[in-house]
Amino acid sequence: MDELKQKQRAAVATPPHPEDLATWTPKRREFLRMLAYGAGSLALAPLISACSDDASAASSDLRSQLAQDEAFWSEVQGMFVLKPEKVYMNIGTGGSMPKVVLDVFSQENLAKAADSSSGYGNLADLRAAVAKGFGVDGDEVAFSGNTSSGMCHAILGIKWEPGDVVVTTNHEHGGGLTPLNIAVDRYGIEVSTIALPVGNNQTASTYVQLFDERIRALKGQGKRVRAMMWSAPTYKTGTMLPIADLMQVVKAHSLISIVDGAHLPGMMAYDYGALGMDFMSGAGHKWQCGPGSTGILVIRNKMRPSNPLPLPEWYPIHTSSYVRQPRGAYDIAATVTSCGSLHVPMFRALARACEMWDTIGRKKIETYDLTLSSYLKEKIVERWGVEALYSPKDDPKLLSALTCFNPFRNRDDVMNQQKATTFVNRMLSDFAPGFVIRSVNFEVIGAPAQHYGIRISTHLWHDANDIDRLVESMWTLSGAMA
Repeated sequence: MDELKQKQRAAVATPPHPEDLATWTPKRREFLRMLAYGAGSLALAPLISACSDDASAASSDLRSQLAQDEAFWSEVQGMFVLKPEKVYMNIGTGGSMPKVVLDVFSQENLAKAADSSSGYGNLADLRAAVAKGFGVDGDEVAFSGNTSSGMCHAILGIKWEPGDVVVTTNHEHGGGLTPLNIAVDRYGIEVSTIALPVGNNQTASTYVQLFDERIRALKGQGKRVRAMMWSAPTYKTGTMLPIADLMQVVKAHSLISIVDGAHLPGMMAYDYGALGMDFMSGAGHKWQCGPGSTGILVIRNKMRPSNPLPLPEWYPIHTSSYVRQPRGAYDIAATVTSCGSLHVPMFRALARACEMWDTIGRKKIETYDLTLSSYLKEKIVERWGVEALYSPKDDPKLLSALTCFNPFRNRDDVMNQQKATTFVNRMLSDFAPGFVIRSVNFEVIGAPAQHYGIRISTHLWHDANDIDRLVESMWTLSGAMA
């Protein structure tokens, strides 16, 4: 770790003495005041469009943008306790709690132990506070165990009938597919799976057409289509299936909408009330950087212009607070959150992480994450060519902070699982500091076997220098493995 980052981490590890503040720059004093002591939001730095046939020019523009606010993001990086001998670029699997969140977690655990307190309740105050950052009300935000837990709540709580059809994709996570398969066996529903394209040669309209055509074809066969389930973004390629566009298909066909949004909280600044989906299940421990075993489940509990349809008939499946009552407006999220004695410190720490994001500015974080991701994609195109990308780069609606590509000089090597595993392992072992990335397997239309792409997550503790060194290291390793 360089000397600057050591000083930054030391500065935030211990609250500053008031006399010390006088010697700090105004920007640093304001930063610490906002992050540690709860002041207002920062303004958004707009994302510069970098769509260009010239990858080198596009990456240069993106790098210049990242440099404009480098000092601020250097301060953010100092809020984390990540080991300096590794560059953590697998946030899609797990994030890291910042120091202020670790402090809350520790203090709340001590307080719970000191008072031998229980955790009965539905955490209404925390849910209301968190809900503001997601554009919904407190009765629409439930705390779950993780994304998979939330997907189970959403799918298995719906009153299905035999023959109901759910349209989904072939790039879904097991967290959504498992409860869907349970519903197939338990309720007799049917699943229709769309094969997704990969790469840069696609737009948001591609997905609208794929879903709309499949639904119309099924209806033409006399099928009763009830729901659409999709990931945004997909964990395999990082493609952001466009929620707003797909919601137009949902509303045109009067369907239930279920979104596996594992990567949305903490990465994207979405207003879920404005988007209008029925269910969105996201992780608290990934991009939102809360504790493990935490998730955020948004359940649309009211009709809005974004979705004038009533919420489908739905019942909680894992609760200790269900009260039989006429269907209508009630704190639907409380029934999901309340299940026996909760480990409250986890969710108080999650709420503190959400508060930190709200303070920095969720749109500012989204912009930074996507700019880093776009810069990485353009640097990959410079070395490997655009055909190496599995993630789209030119349609802004399809962008996420996940990037997936084929790093191998011999393109067919991407169908070799062992080679992909070796690439991931050597990126950590052969370089100092090493890089923590991962491989993901998925179907590619027309390919003879599954591809094992390399997936990289770019988040607020990274900068352009990290990406430059990552790309150079991957290029070196791909040459050595050719």
